[in-house]
Amino acid sequence: MRTLTAAILIVCMVFCMSGSIYAVEEEDRLQGGQQEKVKEEMETEAETEETERTEEEEKKTEQEITGEAAEGTEEEIGGKIEGKTEEERETVEEEATAGETEEEQVLGKDMDTSIQISAPSALLMEVSTGTVLFEQDADTKRPPASVTKIMTMLLIFDAIDSGKISLEDKVPVSEFAASMGGSQVFLEVGETQTVETMIKCISIASANDACVAMAEYISGSEEIFVQEMNKKAKSLGMENTNFVNCNGLDAQGHVTTARDIAIMSRELITKYPQIHEYAMTWMENITHETKKGSSEFGLTNTNKLVRQYEYATGLKTGSTGEAKFCVSATGKKDDVELIAVVMAAETSKERFSDAIKMMNYGFGKCQVYTDEQPAKTKSVSVKNGIEEQVEVERGEIYTYLDVKGSDIKAIKRKEKIKKKIVAPIKKGDVVGTMIYTLDGTEIGRSDIVAKSSVKKAGFFDYLKKAMTELLIGGKK
Repeated sequence: MRTLTAAILIVCMVFCMSGSIYAVEEEDRLQGGQQEKVKEEMETEAETEETERTEEEEKKTEQEITGEAAEGTEEEIGGKIEGKTEEERETVEEEATAGETEEEQVLGKDMDTSIQISAPSALLMEVSTGTVLFEQDADTKRPPASVTKIMTMLLIFDAIDSGKISLEDKVPVSEFAASMGGSQVFLEVGETQTVETMIKCISIASANDACVAMAEYISGSEEIFVQEMNKKAKSLGMENTNFVNCNGLDAQGHVTTARDIAIMSRELITKYPQIHEYAMTWMENITHETKKGSSEFGLTNTNKLVRQYEYATGLKTGSTGEAKFCVSATGKKDDVELIAVVMAAETSKERFSDAIKMMNYGFGKCQVYTDEQPAKTKSVSVKNGIEEQVEVERGEIYTYLDVKGSDIKAIKRKEKIKKKIVAPIKKGDVVGTMIYTLDGTEIGRSDIVAKSSVKKAGFFDYLKKAMTELLIGGKK
């Protein structure tokens, strides 16, 4: 009888408390998201300079390699030596680079602290933080030539990652794709190559025909694929870019900037680091299977840094009559990874020299601290929730870029949890902070977040809890 009376009294008390239960103050939620960037109007160039290269193109054959040929004819040495042995190809390359000095052939041995860049546009970026270490006229719109293909390859890997296509898929070659001029691997109408082979043709030999074949395979037409390229560029914050084609051949309005090239390069190498394996391949053969029969074709990398710079990891060269000589060069030394972009250099050697100067400068200046350790705090208390505790974890990995020569081993970390954590809580909500200091000065923060969601407790949740406690107390 006493137990029944006590239960009735508790129920009455709970109903009286219900008004105040629902009046519990919730903690202000963090405002998420940023306003969408203002849509930019892409400028188009009113006039395009016509470069007379017809006679030069007629003189060049598949076997001729200059190492500095513009992409409007055949870019550098990639994809132009059919039926030659690897030894013969190396001989051709040696002849093409015969004018280099001893200093140029042992690039990267000495750190050059000076940074005088001959090209009109250039930019150096540290990859893990996206910090710009050096820039020179980095926002002027210029034609990028085959550096365009970084975006093409990004969309190809996106399609693979989403499951839309696979590396083993057979890609047919259309008449339009086969008609592409400039640097190419001479794909024939009706021929098929795997997606992986097409990636090799694009990343190693800068093949325009392979680009168009992949664009058509993924999107149905190059036009639709280019729309996706521009959509992707906008999503990455490439504010001064407009693509007109997928391979970088000169076209009115086909422009970007050194900064935007660095942005898309960073996205490609961080999201799909396997690109380095393709971009660092110096020579490889592919096999053409056509109505004429089977024949091997030699791919040779257009990026000389692959062999000449010890810290090189990629990425893409480009040159046309309008663009002159461009490169987005990537390199890594110890824990420091850099992107050096050069646009409109007067010669092939100048673009590589400028890229090396910037990377040597960056490697000499930078050191990176990275904290991937989990939070020491494992769970936190939650008020007014169905559960009283929620497990927590660190958010993004914290990275700090030092350019002052500090002792980064002296960096300290302290965890700070919010005093009041009130339900409802969603997975990923910030519940605390990791604070990083160096020599007593705060250098950065990293979030501690909820590992799961916790719903706000309702009236019946409290009633159930009260009854459970009563029963447990009665048993005691």
